[in-house]
Amino acid sequence: MAATYCVIMAGGIGSRFWPMSTAENPKQFHDILGTGESLLQQTFRRLCLITDPEKVLVVTHKNYADQVAEQLPAMPKENIILEPARRNTAPCITYAAYRIQNMDPEANMLIAPSDHLITNEQEFVRIANLALDTASSSDFLFTLGIKPHRPDTGYGYIQFEDQSVVNQEVKKVKTFTEKPNAEIAQQFMDSGDFLWNAGIFIWSLKTFKKELEEHQNDLYSNFEAGASLFGTDQEAGFVNKTYPACENESIDYGLMEKSSNVYVIPSDFGWSDLGTWGSLYEHKELDKSKNALIGKKILTYDSAHNIVRMPKDKIAVIEGLKDYIVVDTDEALLICKMENEQLIKTFVGDVKLSFGDDTGI
Repeated sequence: MAATYCVIMAGGIGSRFWPMSTAENPKQFHDILGTGESLLQQTFRRLCLITDPEKVLVVTHKNYADQVAEQLPAMPKENIILEPARRNTAPCITYAAYRIQNMDPEANMLIAPSDHLITNEQEFVRIANLALDTASSSDFLFTLGIKPHRPDTGYGYIQFEDQSVVNQEVKKVKTFTEKPNAEIAQQFMDSGDFLWNAGIFIWSLKTFKKELEEHQNDLYSNFEAGASLFGTDQEAGFVNKTYPACENESIDYGLMEKSSNVYVIPSDFGWSDLGTWGSLYEHKELDKSKNALIGKKILTYDSAHNIVRMPKDKIAVIEGLKDYIVVDTDEALLICKMENEQLIKTFVGDVKLSFGDDTGI
């Protein structure tokens, strides 16, 4: 099988995890789970179970170059790919593909977000290797789908066809659906042929470029024009000119939903996108009152079903709260009802409007 290169997408801001996640220091660089590793470090370590550290690349915004290098000393610094602007996942993945082409045009690629949780890493590695093995000998574009545990309205869904392809675990994708309402999400779950879209992609480099040329020709042409420059001292100049002009588009919409060669492996490896404080609550050990406490010196009284995150040495006493999010940092304090966590993005906008951009958000 061809060599595998893993790409970590690490350019997001994670504004729904404010006030811990900010534009200057977004959530992928934080130890959100209190494990001793940041989400980025967890992702890197996990992908090193699939390939060598020198074959892992991180695509991030230019502002985060130093943070990535500091957190991932085992990865060569030249494997940090810097975006001059945020243009969503299609340009991000294409940039990484052209960098990999310079190193190994026969490569297979695995693309993963930097800020997701996977608790069963052994099963993840098994599924990933199955997809990589299949992709290396076919023209399949793979996405990994998670067997749903509840009718969640916060995830995109993938519908797959009943019959297996090549291997009994490999299914052809029938449809993609963006975040549905509660009624439709329940129908999807009841049907048994829908999966959550985990945003993890696997394919051969050659297949990706062929599909990109067919379905996103403008993006393909933009990068193909400078193909010989990647890996040289002319790459940065080319990218700084070309990248900001790329359309802001996701790989899901731009490619996966248009291709007829998309396949999925239904998976169950303890996945969460950790998109919100509420999703973090589901994965933390709870005390006897169902509180998720992140911090070493937190006392609670008559308080239940809260998530509380404090700096590790700061003392916090919480009394009389139920179903709240409490997050304290050096710069800000958030106290918000759990049911209203979708308003956090609004709060962030209001903070900027009220106190200016120098808040670091």
